[in-house]
This record gives sequence, C-alpha cells and structure tokens, in this order.
Amino acid sequence: MSWYDTILTPLYDAVSWILRAFYTVFSPLLGANSGWTWVLSIVGLVVVIRILLIPLFVRQIRASRNMALLQPKMKELQKKFGHDRERMGQEMMKLYKESGTNPFSSCLPILLQSPIFIALFRVLDGAANGVVRGSGLDQRLVDSLRHASIFGAHISDKFIGSTSLSVQVVTVVLIIMMTATTFTTQRQLMRKNMPPEALTGQYAQQQKLLLYVLPLVFAVGGVNFPVGVLIYWFTTNVWTMGQQFWVIRRNPAPGTPAFDAYQARKGRKTARKGLSALLPGGDKESPNGATASVNGDEATQAAAKRVQPQRLPRSKRKSR
Repeated sequence: MSWYDTILTPLYDAVSWILRAFYTVFSPLLGANSGWTWVLSIVGLVVVIRILLIPLFVRQIRASRNMALLQPKMKELQKKFGHDRERMGQEMMKLYKESGTNPFSSCLPILLQSPIFIALFRVLDGAANGVVRGSGLDQRLVDSLRHASIFGAHISDKFIGSTSLSVQVVTVVLIIMMTATTFTTQRQLMRKNMPPEALTGQYAQQQKLLLYVLPLVFAVGGVNFPVGVLIYWFTTNVWTMGQQFWVIRRNPAPGTPAFDAYQARKGRKTARKGLSALLPGGDKESPNGATASVNGDEATQAAAKRVQPQRLPRSKRKSR
C-alpha cells in the first residue's frame, strides 16, 4: 500500500460505506448488478457530502459577497499604497479584519471536497482493476461495480484507453454537461450577485479567469476519470448550481442585479398584500389610514340590485 493510500484509508472507508448503504437500498429495486443501482448510490454519496458541507457553503457565499462589496475600498487602497506593496498588504489585512472577511473561506468547500473526490476516484479505479479499497466494499461488490454499466459504458471505464464507442460517447456527454454546469454556476454568480464596481479590477479578472479556465481544465482532465467519478462531479455541480440559485434569490448581495430583482419581488408582494386588504374578509385599514368598507358597499349594492319575489295574497292565488 502506498503512502497516500495509507493517508486516505479513512476516506476510502467512509466513501465505501456510504456507497454500500445506498447500494443496499437500491439493489432490491433495480437489481444487484444494475449500473443504475451504482449511479444512484453515487448520487446518494453526493447528497450526504453536500448536506454536511452546507455550513461551509454558507460561509463561502458570505465571503464571496463581502469580497465583492469590498472592491471599492480595495481599489482606494491600491491607488493610495500602490507604490508600497508591504503597506498595502497590511492595510488589506486590516480591512479584512474590520469587515470580518476571510478571503480563503470561499475556497473551503472545494478544498474539503478534493480529498473525497480523490478517494472516490481511487475506489473506482481500484474496482476497475478488481482491487478492493475501503472496508465498506468486498470482492463481490467490487466485481458488481466493475461490471455494472449504463448505456453500454461500465461505471469504472475511462475515455483514455477505451476503444468502445459507448464509453467514449457517455464520457464525452458527461464531460460536456459537467463543463456546462461549471460555467453556468460561475456566470450566474458574476452576472447576478456581484455589484457593478466589482466587475472591474483584479478581483473581476480572477473571476473571469475562473469562468473560462475551470471548465477548460475539467474538460481536459475529464478524459482521465472513470464514468462513476464524472457522474459524481456532474451531480455535485448541479447541487452547487441549484444551491447558489436559491441563495442568490433569497439572500442576494446589496447593490447587485439579484438584489434589485429581490426588492422588486418584495414590492410586488407588498402591493398584493395591500390589495388583499381591500377585498372581502373583514375591515382592514388601507395604506392611507382609512378603513376599508368594501364589504358593506358591495352588500348594499347587491341588495339594491336583487329583488326578491313577493308572495301573493291567498285570495289572488285562488282567483288565478
């Protein structure tokens, strides 16, 4: 066993036991050797990991927002102390401390997921060669994982080294989807949750670099990963995109297009509430302070329009 396998053994165990738990749930429904059983087990692994990382994701969003909002002050410091990099660094750290911002917090979810990603890669890579990694798997499960397939591609197959057209098509489609979700997530953050002032300068250049470089890196590196790892990667990207959309919609950064849209939605909601106060259902005070009396007015008008038929006297009924 190599030194990095020794270091990653606890993660091998954790990943393998989570996979086994979901495999136990889905195998009676989809089949013990079905590729979709293992696909859903990998998706379940993503869900468990991302739920555990939600607190760190919240910190990442806050850190990214604070960094964007600090851009005007950072530009002022660069103009003022651009000739003295040491002093500028000190002032930057002072600014971070005063605002409670940690520039490295935005990297925590990615950094913490990296060992898990590597562990899953090693578990699947071992399965491709019939090697058991992780106490949660045994030789029977490794053989099942090794031969399980979706659309003709084994979960443990890679684009590199494969002559199967099915494997090449499945991996290329997964890489494209993985790259597209990465690009969309980064673009969503830049277009909706960054103030205009933050779209210029060094920070903006870094974000634009990530926007185009990260998908390219994933696309190039994806050909070396097993199908199962690509499924994990794509699923976690979809989770990130959805989670970020929810945060941007519910808690956008001030001064951003997302914040303007949020305020507009609140305004429409308030207007609807004000309108509902004027509808039947009780006397409520209107925005101008007057008491709404629509119920009484409508009842009076309805009574005036509605004429009840009157009963004829008995003598007249007999004559008829």
